Amino acid sequence: MNLQAWPDVQTCSDLASPGLLLNVDLVRSNLAKMLQHVGGQVKRLRPHVKTHKMSRLIQLQLDLGIDQFKVATLSEAEMVASCGAKDVLIAYPMVGPNLKMFASLRNIYPSTTFSCLVDHLDGLKLLSSSLSNREGLPVGLWIDVDCGMHRTGIPFGERLDQLRDAINQSQGVVYRGLHVYDGHLHQPNLNDRHGGALEIKDAIAADQSRCPSPSVVVGGSPTFGFWARETSWQCSPGTPVLWDMGYGGNYSELDFSKALALLTRVISKPDEDLICLDLGYKSIAAEMPLDLRVSFPELPDAVLVGQSEEHLVVKSKVADTVKIGDALFAFPRHICPTVALHASVQVIEDRRLTDQRWAIDARDRMLPSHSELITD
Repeated sequence: MNLQAWPDVQTCSDLASPGLLLNVDLVRSNLAKMLQHVGGQVKRLRPHVKTHKMSRLIQLQLDLGIDQFKVATLSEAEMVASCGAKDVLIAYPMVGPNLKMFASLRNIYPSTTFSCLVDHLDGLKLLSSSLSNREGLPVGLWIDVDCGMHRTGIPFGERLDQLRDAINQSQGVVYRGLHVYDGHLHQPNLNDRHGGALEIKDAIAADQSRCPSPSVVVGGSPTFGFWARETSWQCSPGTPVLWDMGYGGNYSELDFSKALALLTRVISKPDEDLICLDLGYKSIAAEMPLDLRVSFPELPDAVLVGQSEEHLVVKSKVADTVKIGDALFAFPRHICPTVALHASVQVIEDRRLTDQRWAIDARDRMLPSHSELITD
């Protein structure tokens, strides 16, 4: 891990830990590389917001002309719309009270076009009935295609055709196109990963030739390079904005930089080769196996031996080089759920710690004003 773009960790001595540090220069570099992948065509980018959930990062993208986004929650949708984005796709099924809140968002932010996914006739009925008595433009619907992940979505074939026909015949909605997320393609081997994407591309092309859709949104981060290079469709990468150890280690052909780190401190030294850090699983995503959750540039041989809510015990042959109270940089393997554990980030720019602290505005799942939004 190269720390040349980061300040000396001891310059962060006044910051509380554990906490997130955002390198805004590396974020700008990552955004520029995202644009390079699509040949500078900003309309081919629909970045996913779930990785960072920050309005200040949305503004950086808007400044580059990127005005279409994909989100996972209504809180993210509200945050993006409040920044002035023109087009927001909620890539998550709308059910329950979320249907009313979704409709309310359209009234509160009339300059933003909101759309969502549908993958079942019953889901379409819920959307249509929820929106049937509301004035305004029809709601855009994207068919969520199951291309192999088997989580949400509907496979190409007769059922998809029936759903598409039903959308076109329903009141209050309009068909926007296909949403094809290939989250099951995360093989480290480039040929295997891109081979899987090629099969999906052929399936999309066959459907397009038979029944053309207005637009197609494809892929995630691991296959971003393939879709950007091999098609003219919209791409929706999320992680490249910040990048992380997991993607950086597995997808070296995508030359993005790790733009977010954790600041942690040594709080105890229970043995000569053990240190305990204030980096429990309330501070860093814990869905990975223990040994894969985080890495430490200053402790290259670190072995994670135990973690609890507020503690992380690490074994290292160089444990004697750090003292109780010392600060360390830590780089999480999976950045998206780690960001959601924190309320803000401290900004680093020009290799210096600034006095800027950016809020992670959309970390809550519900809208800040949801009680008002669901009233009729």
